Amino acid sequence: MDFCTLKYTENFPKTMLYDAHIHLSDPEYESEIGLVINSMHQIGIKTCAVSMDVQSSNVTLNLAKKSNHVLPFIGIHPEKASDDLDSMTSLIEQNAKTLSGIGEIGLDKTYTKTDEDFARQKQVFTKLLEMAEKYHKPVSVHSRATLDEIFQIMPSYKIPGFLLHWFAGSKKQLGQAMDLGCYVSYGPVSVYSQDKQVLISLTNKDKILVETDGPVRFSRCFDMKSAHPSFIPSVVFCISKILGISYNEAEDMLETNSKQYLGI
Repeated sequence: MDFCTLKYTENFPKTMLYDAHIHLSDPEYESEIGLVINSMHQIGIKTCAVSMDVQSSNVTLNLAKKSNHVLPFIGIHPEKASDDLDSMTSLIEQNAKTLSGIGEIGLDKTYTKTDEDFARQKQVFTKLLEMAEKYHKPVSVHSRATLDEIFQIMPSYKIPGFLLHWFAGSKKQLGQAMDLGCYVSYGPVSVYSQDKQVLISLTNKDKILVETDGPVRFSRCFDMKSAHPSFIPSVVFCISKILGISYNEAEDMLETNSKQYLGI
């Protein structure tokens, strides 16, 4: 079903919605970050603001000081695996009390040229999982084409909330993720992608989260605009229709799931 043709007419939710994965530290948001944060307060959305490296992690931490709707996640993305791991572990240690989670971390062979590059990604990933375990923090994990490797690694760590953001695996891999107790998040593309809608229908209801992955751009009804937290209600509406529940029931479910993932 193409939900681009459906109009969202209900009032904004009284409960709190959560964008489980967005890059508010990205330079694309810099000129309008005040407007973005203000809209989050107006709509009632909190964001799990993930980071790419040490530099963006510091930006994220500063944004979190400006609004309690910005939930800071810091870490090293697999694309940035050459970043200073020691500096990142120190940053986590220094901010452990205020961090909401560790992320974006993970594996992705797209960003490697040699076996050594992938070994470095694994070194960074496992070290940051170790830090998440030590400080009892949830993680936001990048898993493009590396779900099988991640499924082998994650049982070695006791992580309170393990999110496979932007889930793009097979139905079989989704079943494995559910068996391992992972959360999976779906974004604006779900509004018009039948493949994503099928995956949503097969996901355990208590493991579904929603995200924008901003500033990623989306086509169709989103007109190739940079993703904004205000896109979240459209994703919630889509999920409510797929699951055959009301919008209010969907937002209540997602708020509960988000709080369980975050441990709040």
